[in-house]
Amino acid sequence: MRGALESRYLQRRMPGYSSRHRFSVPHPQAARRGALISTGLHEISDPIAPPRGAFGRSLLGIANALRLTPNSLTLLGFAGVCLVGVLIITRQWVVAGFLYIAFSLGDSLDGTLARAQGRASPFGAFLDSTLDRLAEGVILGALGITFAQNGNGWIVGACFIALTASFLVSYTRARSEGLGVDTNKGGLMGRPERLVLTGAGIFLGSLGSVLEAVIVVLAALSLITMVHRIWHVYRALQPAPASAINQGSTKP
Repeated sequence: MRGALESRYLQRRMPGYSSRHRFSVPHPQAARRGALISTGLHEISDPIAPPRGAFGRSLLGIANALRLTPNSLTLLGFAGVCLVGVLIITRQWVVAGFLYIAFSLGDSLDGTLARAQGRASPFGAFLDSTLDRLAEGVILGALGITFAQNGNGWIVGACFIALTASFLVSYTRARSEGLGVDTNKGGLMGRPERLVLTGAGIFLGSLGSVLEAVIVVLAALSLITMVHRIWHVYRALQPAPASAINQGSTKP
C-alpha cells in the first residue's frame, strides 16, 4: 500500500517516472544476507523517495519558487560549504555550524528537485556525488588547518583518517552497487550521520575539546562503517548453500 502511494506521488511530481526506476537489479544473494546496522538517516536523504515531513516539502517549495535548477542547487551548496571552510579557519564556530547544516540540508534535496522538475540526468548525479566528496575534503581540511595552527598534530592525523574513511564508505557503496549489491547503504556513519556529527562539532567548536572528541568519534565510526560495508558485500556475494538451492527448487 505504501509503495503504491509513493509511486502515485512520484508519477504526479516527476514526469516520466515509473516504478522500475525505484530499485536497481540486486545480486541474487544480496537480499538473503541481511542489511547493515543503520541509524536510518540515509532514508531521509534518499533522492528517490518523496520528501518526508513539512520541513522537507517546504525546502523543496522554496527551491522551486527561486527557480533553482538541480545543478545550480548542487553548486550553491558546494559554494556555501567553501564559505563554511573559511569561517572555520577564522574560528567563527557558531555561524559556521549553522551555515554548514543549512547548506547540507539544501544540498541533500538536489536529487529530489531533479526528479520533481523532470531534470534528472546521469551528469547531475555524477556532479552531486563528486562535489559531496570534495565538500567533505574542504571541511575536514579546514578543521585540520585550525588544529595544525594550534599545534594539535595528532588531531590533524585523526582528520586525515576521518576523511579517508569517509571517502571509502562512499566508494564501497558505489562499487558494490556496480556488482549488483544495492543493500550496502546506511551504517553507523553514512553521509547523513557524518553531516550531523560534524555540524554539531563545528557548532560547539569553542567549547574546550569537544570538537577534538567529535573528530575522533567521526574517524573511529567511519572506519567501523567501512569495514562493516566490506563485510556486508563479502557475505552478499557468497554463493548460496546447496541445501538452500535444493529447497528452493522443490517448491511448487
